[in-house]
Amino acid sequence: MRVLAIGDVVGSPGRNAVVELVPKLIKEEGVDFVIANAENAAGGSGVTPKVADELLGCGVDVLTTGDHVWKRKEIEEVIVREPRLLRPANYPGSPPGEGSVIVKSRAGIAVGVICLVGRVFMQSLECPFRSAKEHIEKLRKETPIIAVDIHAEATSEKIALTWYVDGSASFVFGTHTHVQTADERIFPKGTAFITDLGMCGPYDSVLGRRVEDVVQRFLTQRPVRFEMASENVWLCGAIAEIDEKTGRATSIKRIQRKL
Repeated sequence: MRVLAIGDVVGSPGRNAVVELVPKLIKEEGVDFVIANAENAAGGSGVTPKVADELLGCGVDVLTTGDHVWKRKEIEEVIVREPRLLRPANYPGSPPGEGSVIVKSRAGIAVGVICLVGRVFMQSLECPFRSAKEHIEKLRKETPIIAVDIHAEATSEKIALTWYVDGSASFVFGTHTHVQTADERIFPKGTAFITDLGMCGPYDSVLGRRVEDVVQRFLTQRPVRFEMASENVWLCGAIAEIDEKTGRATSIKRIQRKL
Protein backbone atom coordinates (compact mmCIF):
# COMPACT_ATOMS: atom_id res chain seq x y z
CA MET A 1 0.00 0.00 0.00
CA ARG A 2 1.04 3.62 -0.54
CA VAL A 3 0.94 6.12 2.33
CA LEU A 4 1.20 9.83 1.64
CA ALA A 5 2.43 12.01 4.51
CA ILE A 6 2.07 15.78 4.11
CA GLY A 7 4.18 18.37 5.91
CA ASP A 8 2.90 21.20 8.12
CA VAL A 9 -0.22 22.74 6.56
CA VAL A 10 0.24 26.49 7.04
CA GLY A 11 -2.80 28.77 7.04
CA SER A 12 -5.37 29.11 4.29
CA PRO A 13 -2.78 28.88 1.47
CA GLY A 14 -1.68 25.49 2.78
CA ARG A 15 -5.26 24.32 3.23
CA ASN A 16 -6.10 25.36 -0.32
CA ALA A 17 -3.17 23.30 -1.57
CA VAL A 18 -4.33 20.24 0.36
CA VAL A 19 -7.94 20.57 -0.78
CA GLU A 20 -6.91 21.02 -4.42
CA LEU A 21 -3.97 18.64 -4.70
CA VAL A 22 -4.63 15.71 -2.36
CA PRO A 23 -7.48 14.25 -4.46
CA LYS A 24 -5.23 14.50 -7.54
CA LEU A 25 -2.31 12.82 -5.78
CA ILE A 26 -4.56 10.01 -4.55
CA LYS A 27 -5.56 9.31 -8.13
CA GLU A 28 -2.24 9.93 -9.90
CA GLU A 29 0.03 8.22 -7.37
CA GLY A 30 -2.31 5.42 -6.31
CA VAL A 31 -2.33 6.61 -2.71
CA ASP A 32 -4.22 4.42 -0.25
CA PHE A 33 -3.87 6.50 2.91
CA VAL A 34 -3.13 10.18 3.69
CA ILE A 35 -1.69 11.78 6.83
CA ALA A 36 -1.29 15.55 7.23
CA ASN A 37 0.16 17.68 10.02
CA ALA A 38 -2.45 20.34 10.83
CA GLU A 39 -1.00 22.17 13.82
CA ASN A 40 -0.43 25.39 11.83
CA ALA A 41 -3.51 25.10 9.63
CA ALA A 42 -5.60 27.87 11.25
CA GLY A 43 -4.03 31.25 10.54
CA GLY A 44 -0.57 29.75 10.83
CA SER A 45 -0.91 28.55 14.44
CA GLY A 46 -3.23 25.89 15.81
CA VAL A 47 -6.26 24.22 14.28
CA THR A 48 -9.97 24.96 14.60
CA PRO A 49 -12.97 22.61 14.30
CA LYS A 50 -13.87 24.04 10.88
CA VAL A 51 -10.32 23.62 9.59
CA ALA A 52 -10.08 20.05 10.87
CA ASP A 53 -13.36 19.15 9.16
CA GLU A 54 -12.20 20.79 5.92
CA LEU A 55 -8.97 18.79 5.80
CA LEU A 56 -10.60 15.50 6.78
CA GLY A 57 -13.21 16.08 4.10
CA CYS A 58 -10.82 16.30 1.15
CA GLY A 59 -9.14 12.90 1.37
CA VAL A 60 -6.93 13.20 4.45
CA ASP A 61 -7.41 10.17 6.70
CA VAL A 62 -5.58 11.29 9.85
CA LEU A 63 -4.44 14.69 11.14
CA THR A 64 -1.39 14.96 13.38
CA THR A 65 -0.35 18.01 15.37
CA GLY A 66 2.53 19.24 17.51
CA ASP A 67 3.58 21.94 19.95
CA HIS A 68 0.85 24.36 18.79
CA VAL A 69 -1.99 21.87 19.24
CA TRP A 70 -3.55 23.75 22.18
CA LYS A 71 -3.30 27.25 20.62
CA ARG A 72 -7.03 27.24 19.85
CA LYS A 73 -9.06 26.28 22.90
CA GLU A 74 -12.08 25.34 20.80
CA ILE A 75 -10.15 22.42 19.30
CA GLU A 76 -10.31 20.45 22.54
CA GLU A 77 -13.87 19.27 21.94
CA VAL A 78 -12.92 18.09 18.44
CA ILE A 79 -9.89 16.20 19.75
CA VAL A 80 -12.22 14.43 22.17
CA ARG A 81 -14.90 13.50 19.62
CA GLU A 82 -12.76 12.98 16.50
CA PRO A 83 -10.17 10.18 16.89
CA ARG A 84 -8.63 11.03 13.51
CA LEU A 85 -7.31 14.31 14.97
CA LEU A 86 -4.33 13.36 17.13
CA ARG A 87 -2.55 15.33 19.82
CA PRO A 88 1.03 14.32 20.69
CA ALA A 89 1.13 11.00 22.52
CA ASN A 90 3.87 12.11 24.91
CA TYR A 91 2.00 14.94 26.67
CA PRO A 92 2.13 14.28 30.43
CA GLY A 93 -0.90 13.56 32.58
CA SER A 94 -4.22 12.80 30.94
CA PRO A 95 -4.81 15.43 28.23
CA PRO A 96 -7.91 15.32 26.02
CA GLY A 97 -7.91 13.06 23.01
CA GLU A 98 -5.54 10.36 21.80
CA GLY A 99 -1.93 10.22 20.66
CA SER A 100 -2.43 7.28 18.32
CA VAL A 101 -5.21 5.76 16.25
CA ILE A 102 -6.01 2.94 13.83
CA VAL A 103 -7.96 3.91 10.73
CA LYS A 104 -8.95 1.79 7.74
CA SER A 105 -7.50 2.69 4.34
CA ARG A 106 -9.59 3.03 1.19
CA ALA A 107 -9.04 -0.69 0.62
CA GLY A 108 -10.05 -1.58 4.17
CA ILE A 109 -6.51 -2.13 5.48
CA ALA A 110 -5.85 -1.05 9.07
CA VAL A 111 -3.18 1.65 9.44
CA GLY A 112 -1.83 2.81 12.79
CA VAL A 113 -0.70 6.43 13.20
CA ILE A 114 1.25 7.90 16.13
CA CYS A 115 1.85 11.60 16.84
CA LEU A 116 4.89 12.65 18.92
CA VAL A 117 6.68 15.88 19.87
CA GLY A 118 10.44 16.08 20.33
CA ARG A 119 12.19 17.55 23.35
CA VAL A 120 15.46 19.01 22.00
CA PHE A 121 15.15 22.83 21.73
CA MET A 122 11.45 22.45 22.52
CA GLN A 123 9.16 22.24 25.53
CA SER A 124 10.18 19.25 27.61
CA LEU A 125 7.41 16.64 27.60
CA GLU A 126 7.47 12.92 28.32
CA CYS A 127 10.07 10.85 26.46
CA PRO A 128 9.04 10.45 22.79
CA PHE A 129 11.17 7.31 22.48
CA ARG A 130 9.36 5.47 25.27
CA SER A 131 5.99 6.80 24.08
CA ALA A 132 6.74 5.56 20.57
CA LYS A 133 7.55 2.05 21.81
CA GLU A 134 4.47 1.94 24.02
CA HIS A 135 2.09 2.96 21.25
CA ILE A 136 3.76 0.81 18.60
CA GLU A 137 3.38 -2.27 20.81
CA LYS A 138 -0.30 -1.45 21.30
CA LEU A 139 -1.02 -0.81 17.61
CA ARG A 140 0.90 -3.85 16.33
CA LYS A 141 -1.64 -6.09 18.05
CA GLU A 142 -4.04 -5.00 15.30
CA THR A 143 -1.85 -4.02 12.33
CA PRO A 144 1.79 -4.20 11.18
CA ILE A 145 1.44 -0.92 9.28
CA ILE A 146 2.39 1.97 11.54
CA ALA A 147 3.29 5.57 10.66
CA VAL A 148 4.93 7.94 13.13
CA ASP A 149 4.98 11.76 12.94
CA ILE A 150 7.86 13.07 15.07
CA HIS A 151 7.26 16.81 15.33
CA ALA A 152 10.70 18.01 16.39
CA GLU A 153 13.40 20.61 15.86
CA ALA A 154 16.58 18.55 16.01
CA THR A 155 17.50 16.26 13.11
CA SER A 156 19.49 14.11 15.51
CA GLU A 157 16.42 13.39 17.63
CA LYS A 158 14.36 12.38 14.59
CA ILE A 159 17.07 10.12 13.21
CA ALA A 160 17.79 8.54 16.60
CA LEU A 161 14.10 7.81 17.13
CA THR A 162 13.95 6.05 13.77
CA TRP A 163 16.91 3.82 14.64
CA TYR A 164 15.13 3.04 17.90
CA VAL A 165 11.91 1.88 16.18
CA ASP A 166 13.44 0.51 12.97
CA GLY A 167 11.57 -2.64 12.00
CA SER A 168 8.63 -2.01 14.31
CA ALA A 169 7.35 1.14 12.57
CA SER A 170 6.70 1.25 8.83
CA PHE A 171 7.17 4.98 8.18
CA VAL A 172 8.73 7.67 10.38
CA PHE A 173 8.58 11.24 9.14
CA GLY A 174 9.61 14.51 10.72
CA THR A 175 7.59 17.72 10.78
CA HIS A 176 7.94 21.17 12.43
CA THR A 177 10.80 22.89 10.56
CA HIS A 178 8.73 23.60 7.40
CA VAL A 179 11.81 22.82 5.27
CA GLN A 180 11.83 19.60 3.28
CA THR A 181 14.98 17.52 3.61
CA ALA A 182 16.53 15.36 0.88
CA ASP A 183 17.50 12.38 3.04
CA GLU A 184 14.64 9.97 2.40
CA ARG A 185 15.76 6.36 2.88
CA ILE A 186 14.78 2.89 4.04
CA PHE A 187 16.43 1.87 7.31
CA PRO A 188 18.01 -1.62 7.53
CA LYS A 189 15.01 -3.34 9.14
CA GLY A 190 12.44 -1.81 6.80
CA THR A 191 11.37 1.58 8.19
CA ALA A 192 10.94 4.42 5.67
CA PHE A 193 12.28 7.74 6.92
CA ILE A 194 12.63 11.42 6.04
CA THR A 195 13.89 14.04 8.51
CA ASP A 196 11.29 16.64 7.50
CA LEU A 197 8.43 16.53 5.03
CA GLY A 198 8.49 20.29 4.45
CA MET A 199 5.49 22.61 4.32
CA CYS A 200 2.16 23.01 2.58
CA GLY A 201 2.03 26.74 2.15
CA PRO A 202 3.54 29.84 0.54
CA TYR A 203 7.22 29.42 -0.26
CA ASP A 204 7.78 33.12 -1.06
CA SER A 205 7.91 33.58 2.69
CA VAL A 206 9.84 32.74 5.83
CA LEU A 207 8.30 29.43 6.90
CA GLY A 208 4.90 30.66 5.71
CA ARG A 209 5.03 34.20 7.14
CA ARG A 210 5.51 37.47 5.24
CA VAL A 211 9.17 38.11 4.54
CA GLU A 212 9.08 41.79 5.54
CA ASP A 213 7.59 40.99 8.96
CA VAL A 214 10.19 38.40 9.84
CA VAL A 215 13.10 40.47 8.53
CA GLN A 216 11.87 43.41 10.61
CA ARG A 217 11.86 41.22 13.71
CA PHE A 218 15.45 40.14 13.08
CA LEU A 219 16.58 43.70 12.40
CA THR A 220 14.90 45.36 15.39
CA GLN A 221 14.62 42.50 17.91
CA ARG A 222 11.24 44.01 18.83
CA PRO A 223 7.82 42.29 18.71
CA VAL A 224 6.37 42.18 15.20
CA ARG A 225 3.08 40.61 14.14
CA PHE A 226 3.80 37.85 11.63
CA GLU A 227 1.14 37.88 8.90
CA MET A 228 0.59 34.95 6.55
CA ALA A 229 2.27 35.11 3.14
CA SER A 230 0.29 34.04 0.10
CA GLU A 231 2.51 33.61 -2.96
CA ASN A 232 4.04 30.54 -4.62
CA VAL A 233 2.08 27.88 -2.75
CA TRP A 234 3.40 24.31 -2.72
CA LEU A 235 2.39 21.00 -1.16
CA CYS A 236 5.33 18.97 0.12
CA GLY A 237 5.50 15.52 1.62
CA ALA A 238 6.53 11.95 0.90
CA ILE A 239 4.99 8.68 -0.23
CA ALA A 240 6.09 5.39 1.32
CA GLU A 241 5.23 2.04 -0.22
CA ILE A 242 4.60 -0.53 2.51
CA ASP A 243 4.14 -4.29 2.38
CA GLU A 244 0.67 -4.95 3.77
CA LYS A 245 1.60 -8.28 5.38
CA THR A 246 4.93 -7.43 7.02
CA GLY A 247 4.61 -3.68 7.52
CA ARG A 248 8.07 -3.18 6.02
CA ALA A 249 8.57 -0.25 3.68
CA THR A 250 9.90 -1.02 0.21
CA SER A 251 10.33 2.52 -1.14
CA ILE A 252 9.97 6.19 -0.30
CA LYS A 253 9.93 9.26 -2.50
CA ARG A 254 9.56 12.98 -1.85
CA ILE A 255 6.57 14.89 -3.20
CA GLN A 256 6.56 18.54 -4.29
CA ARG A 257 3.50 19.93 -6.08
CA LYS A 258 2.75 23.55 -6.93
CA LEU A 259 -0.80 24.82 -6.47
